[in-house]
This record gives sequence, structure tokens and C-alpha cells, in this order.
Amino acid sequence: MFLSNLTELTMSQGYRRFFRVVPALTDELRAENYRIRHQVYCQELGYEPLRPEGLEADAYDKQSLHCLVQSVSTGDFVGCARLVLIDPELAQEARLPLEISCAETLDRSIVDPLALDRSRIAEISRLAVIGSYRRRPGEKERPISISEEDFGTAKQPRQPYLALAVYLCLISLARSYGITTLFVLTEPRLASNLTRLGVNVEQIGGAIEHRGTRVPSMLSVDEIIDGMNFVVRTLFEVVSREVQEGIDAAGENAVRAGHNPFS
Repeated sequence: MFLSNLTELTMSQGYRRFFRVVPALTDELRAENYRIRHQVYCQELGYEPLRPEGLEADAYDKQSLHCLVQSVSTGDFVGCARLVLIDPELAQEARLPLEISCAETLDRSIVDPLALDRSRIAEISRLAVIGSYRRRPGEKERPISISEEDFGTAKQPRQPYLALAVYLCLISLARSYGITTLFVLTEPRLASNLTRLGVNVEQIGGAIEHRGTRVPSMLSVDEIIDGMNFVVRTLFEVVSREVQEGIDAAGENAVRAGHNPFS
């Protein structure tokens, strides 16, 4: 069973020994995010064409919150992700990437994103971990993964700090910026494994072909936080403190796409 071999102390201490999260709220830090994405999506996986500047970015980045995971031992940034936001002033015109790619497969009897408070929804995307930190051979073909093997066995437990740090950083950022509903387009296996971690991932439409089979899903920020077991919650509190420190340090740069974490 997931997390059965871990305690809140070993989880939080192990994480702090190896990693920290950094909200990428300045142009300099966002460039680190784009650099990791170029390494993973363009060089390692071939999902996107190589860019001469070595940075992978798109039009959604201007309306996104970005996060980084940093190696404590080297200082290198080794993982990243983003939350695509909807600017309140453009609420009815702007679309999340999933709303476009899954326009024909979304089941609007489950949820219609256009009927929600647009300023309080966001999409998780562009998750990436550099190849040397994607542990098993099978993971080399995926930008990020989390599975039961990450947690090991009773005799040889593992701690999936990096992958969990990425997700928990996104959840903490969402809470800080008033986001209540998250959408994600992910492979079925990853959605299933997040569910086994206690995260309620609700499929909201049929699968599409996007670098493999992907399904559109929805998550409630409050439900994720409220449903965390004590082990994950302890790590979440550590990550959230790092997120808040980053927001405070960014000052006015923390305002993003009309979302102000200080209001």
C-alpha cells in the first residue's frame, strides 16, 4: 500500500535533505523552468522541436504560475511544472489548453468549465523532471511519473520526494492564489496512481491522443488538502512554507495574470 512504510518524520526530513521547491515568479526563475522543459521535452523526449535559445515556452506561459524543484546538494533545478491561470478580466474569452484539446470529448454533464468561476480554475501542465532523476528505465519515456514502485517495499522503502514535491508545490500555489478547481490532461496510469495516493481524480471526458493516450480530469484543491493522510500532510506543510517564502520574496512580481496572493 502507498506510504505504508513511511512516517511523517522520515518523509519530511528526507525531502529537506534532498530537495526544496521554488516558486518561479521572476523572469530569471521562469527561464530556468523553460530550460528544464527544453531539456526534457525537446532534447530527451523529442516532444517539441529543438529551440536555438535552449528554452521551451509557449503562449500560455504568460498566464501561468511556474514552480521549480531544486537539488539541495548541487543547487541545480531538476524539476518543474506550471499552473495555467485565467485572467479575471479575460474570463470568458480565455481558454485553458485542455478546453481546446478536449473540446470534442469533454462530458459537460459532469462539468462545464465555462459555467465555473473562471478566475478560480487552472490547469496543471508542463510537468518535467530531468532524465537523470527519472529513476527507472521505463520512466525515461515520460516527463514525470509516480507509481507504486516509488514507495518500495517493507524491506527497501523508497521516498518519491521529487515527484510529490512538484505536485504539492502546485497544490500550495493553487491555494495561495485562490484556485479551487484544477484540470489536468494526463496518461491513465498516472491518474490512477494519484487516486491511490488519496487524490480524488475525476475523469471528465473521453481520452484523446496527445503524445500517447491522455484523459481529461478534474481535481478539487480543498478535497486534496482535506484528504491528505498525515504523512503527505507533513510534507505538504514543509512545501507550503517554501512556497510562501518564495511568494513573499517576489513581492509585486508575485501578481500573475490578475491573481494577487496578497489580497
